[in-house]
Amino acid sequence: MGFVPVEMSPERFEELVGEALDEVPVELMSLMSNVVFLVEDLPEGGGDDLLGLYEGTALPDRGWDYAGTLPDRITIYRLPTLKVCGTEAEVVDEVAITVVHEIAHHFGIDDQRLHELGWA
Repeated sequence: MGFVPVEMSPERFEELVGEALDEVPVELMSLMSNVVFLVEDLPEGGGDDLLGLYEGTALPDRGWDYAGTLPDRITIYRLPTLKVCGTEAEVVDEVAITVVHEIAHHFGIDDQRLHELGWA
């Protein structure tokens, strides 16, 4: 993985993800459907530049045949996030940005639009 400038336990990182989720407006969270949030150290395959990942079918793309599927997954990766941050305060900010970014994918917002909005 290489040098990680900020040391943080998995438990503390999970707390930060929880705090970031608590900051998402209740009205927005209530619109989310069939999605789980996970925290892992690294993406499958060991890549160290991916901070978060949305896997699933975005809400606007769900059709009549969507019923009965497994939940979508939003995963926030601890070690890549710690690698790009220099302080715990930066980790807090990056986790919040990553959480919002991945939630936006759940709503069908692509990376280009997120860049335009300043969330990428």
